[in-house]
Amino acid sequence: MTTRRRFNRLLASAFVAAPFGGSLAAQSPRSGGELTVAFDGASIVKFVLDPHNSLFAPHNRIFRSIYDSLVVLRADRTVGPWLARSWDISPDRRHYVFDLREDVLFHDGSRFDAAALKFNFDRVIDPNVATYARGELGPVVATEALAPYRLGVTLAEPFEPLLRNLSSTKLGIVSPAAIVKYGEGIGQNPVGTGPFRFTGLAAGAEIRLERNPDYRWAPSTSTLSGPARLDRLTFKNVPEHSTRVAALQSGQVQVADLVPSQHLATIRSSPDLRLVQQELLNTNYALFVNPTRAPWDDPDLRRALRLAIDVDAIVRIVYLGSLARAWSPLSPSMFASAEQDLAGSWKPDPKQAADIFESKGWRRGADGVREKAGRKLTLGFVDAQGNREQRLDVVQLVRRQLAKIGVSLTIEIQSGPLLVQRQLAGDYDISGGAQFADDPDVLRRVFAPESRNRLSVVQVEDDQLADLLRKAAREDEPEARKALYLRAQRRIVDEVYAIPIYVLLYNLALSSSAQGIVIDAHGFPHFHEAWLSG
Repeated sequence: MTTRRRFNRLLASAFVAAPFGGSLAAQSPRSGGELTVAFDGASIVKFVLDPHNSLFAPHNRIFRSIYDSLVVLRADRTVGPWLARSWDISPDRRHYVFDLREDVLFHDGSRFDAAALKFNFDRVIDPNVATYARGELGPVVATEALAPYRLGVTLAEPFEPLLRNLSSTKLGIVSPAAIVKYGEGIGQNPVGTGPFRFTGLAAGAEIRLERNPDYRWAPSTSTLSGPARLDRLTFKNVPEHSTRVAALQSGQVQVADLVPSQHLATIRSSPDLRLVQQELLNTNYALFVNPTRAPWDDPDLRRALRLAIDVDAIVRIVYLGSLARAWSPLSPSMFASAEQDLAGSWKPDPKQAADIFESKGWRRGADGVREKAGRKLTLGFVDAQGNREQRLDVVQLVRRQLAKIGVSLTIEIQSGPLLVQRQLAGDYDISGGAQFADDPDVLRRVFAPESRNRLSVVQVEDDQLADLLRKAAREDEPEARKALYLRAQRRIVDEVYAIPIYVLLYNLALSSSAQGIVIDAHGFPHFHEAWLSG
């Protein structure tokens, strides 16, 4: 494989999780059987299994079993071949040529080739389709099938994150024939080239897959080149934490993900269960204050809010020491994370927070809530994902802490479409979220206005910040690029556009019969090599 340069290596603090050991490790892998996974899919009633149109992490964890990617992200954060055998990059970094495997078939029998890849790229960048994955391709403006298995890609300007982004589930390769056949219904009729093919679903409840017998093109990181060992793979949406754990303990499922902190000790102490976990590459979960909405357009008031919040106490109470509190917008293992640089950069000070509100004319009323000119100091929090990752538990504690200084926080849980409408209109004070990603360019897609998608919970309009993020996306010298991202993260924190809360360790609890399951470099589960012991 020839490239103009290699991506910078990281001293990764998290690696692909190996299958757990013990006496079962001596057994040879077996074929057959059905593995059932209980996952925290929140109270989402509609599964959208279209990789180009879903930023919802629980669905993207399922995508990896259905869809393959053009390249694979290795544990050291370099990029290796997958459906692309090799690639060349022009000296000006505006032209890529991908040479593709010639033996790959979609689940519907159609062939993966340059024309199919062109169809996928063109769909993502088509403004009439407006896919959520558009930002992943950055300044890609054109594609050309140069030969049956060779695709040229043209960019308007250099874009350093491109290869890493191509390893993401958000750019999984979808059958063009299926998109033509199903149209917008492709999200409920997914067709990829992955190790498992879709057989059916029950809306909001479960997704059923079966082994793809033709699979011969696993990524270069896999130890299994041929078809999956399992006959069937079923994902059951079980949003309630205790129910998910109980289903695992009773043997109704063999895998449960996102086990909450209060159950981790039970999992670890059980001789019949194992826990694997790894940091998810993403923006750390944060609270985003809307700086375009009064009175929170005043940076002093945003700082006062942060001074009133004791993040260490919240993370300790909710996650019981199982997760670290976050200081920066980017997870620690991601290239250019400012986690170490920003650690200890601020501390809670409720008295100072109260003094700021007082100096701005916000006085406590008879009910203890501050008011000014007849207006109550309220902070409306909106969300659509329930208590996934115990996020509402976090917000409840934030509400209690803010109440002590006279700020009333209200919590509204709305359906996805209603929330999107409010976000587009800027009709909210504060929200929370995280975005999984493989490269710090995710900050541009969150904070630069022209790059945000319609699901963004961020309303920041900051030319200085956006300029830093645009320059970083073009920069290919690692240290210079890192310096730009460090400056950007410090500005995000200094201006209180985000209040980072916790660093997510994605986890899987497995029964003793579940073998060969790994978590990849992104922090997502892979079931291609999974098998069930006797």
